[in-house]
Amino acid sequence: MSQNTTDETLDDAARRTLRANDRGGYTVPTSRLYPFQWNWDSAFVAMGFATFDELRAWREIASLLRGQWEDGMIPQIVFHAASDDYFPGPDVWGIARTPPTSGITQPPVLASAARRLLDRAADTGSAEDRMAAIYPCLLRNHRWWQQARDPARTGLVSTLHPWETGMDNSPAWDAALARVPSQTTTPIRRRDTSHVDAAMRPHESEYRRFIHLVDLFRAEGWNAARMLAVSPFRVADIGTNAILLRAERDLLALAARFGTPADAAEITARIAAMQPAIAAQWNAAHGLFLSRDLRDGAPINAATSAGLLPLWAQAATPAQAAAMGATLDRWAARVPFLVPSCDPADPRFEPRRYWRGPIWAVVNWMIAEGLAAGGDAARAGRIRADTARLIREGGLSEYFNPTDGGGIGGRDFSWTAAIHLLLQAG
Repeated sequence: MSQNTTDETLDDAARRTLRANDRGGYTVPTSRLYPFQWNWDSAFVAMGFATFDELRAWREIASLLRGQWEDGMIPQIVFHAASDDYFPGPDVWGIARTPPTSGITQPPVLASAARRLLDRAADTGSAEDRMAAIYPCLLRNHRWWQQARDPARTGLVSTLHPWETGMDNSPAWDAALARVPSQTTTPIRRRDTSHVDAAMRPHESEYRRFIHLVDLFRAEGWNAARMLAVSPFRVADIGTNAILLRAERDLLALAARFGTPADAAEITARIAAMQPAIAAQWNAAHGLFLSRDLRDGAPINAATSAGLLPLWAQAATPAQAAAMGATLDRWAARVPFLVPSCDPADPRFEPRRYWRGPIWAVVNWMIAEGLAAGGDAARAGRIRADTARLIREGGLSEYFNPTDGGGIGGRDFSWTAAIHLLLQAG
């Protein structure tokens, strides 16, 4: 796409991308590189579809929920159809379900997406019927997060695999991932580097550890309690916890219309526990929130874009929001585009390698929404403008180089198309 690409042309391209990646009720992130349905991708995709096809948006959510487990977990991947373009496929996960799924989860954006669909629906009657049908699924999922990932009721949920964070190779996971052995019982047959330049993807050493964890959990029969006990990788990811807190707030609003007073009391109690637990992750030196290593209890000394997501969760005090604004200003002095996924002053910053520096439109959108809700219209506007320019000049790419604005990773990417449409919708 050229610099002169118009918003109207981009609107058409974004809608075409979502239609092209539609596989009959569910959307793949992009052709070949990610040929299945991903959990948090589909939440953003549903919001994008809702800007021009409400019925298709609700179908996206329903398709994702076909993969929900009986205990309430919504898996990271639902394998609706076979494909050899991605590893690890359903044979590696070894989960006998219909449809097959992975055995781990991803950040729980879904309740927030569903609430937005409902609140902005033109066909309110149909939207309310569909929301009533999925509300119990959302409630079960949020109960799963507490029961499976915070059984001690600390207010912070655990993440057991870097893939669960959605930010697979973030510098925040370096130390915790180093504890994971690199030996695997599964032959590694990476497909990603045949579709995308290896310089944009996680290293082989990281991938071997990713698969070791899959082997370990499969050996435990995907039992949630056993996984929590044995995982050498166990962190309180600030991104996941902030997204969950925001989702709990949105679920509480839905409970008032579709649930019971008991549901509302249960959700309110979880919110009350999460708020102070997230507040305790604040780091004044970095001017943002940090994740925590739950194996040794120590904060993880890595400033990443995930540490700004408490803005989206409405979990930051006015003073903290101001400090995060100053952090963004510092980062903006080093790179021309916001928001890089890692502090550009960090020696681990890599502007082209997946979650070690590149900008992701979905994270930008959440941060901008949080800034705007907190009254920081100027910085929200800057991030939205940067995101729009990146898409206009770099295309509907998976992610973007914060140093030159180039589009990198997969092309014709569904959630980037969805974010363009959301930015246009306002």
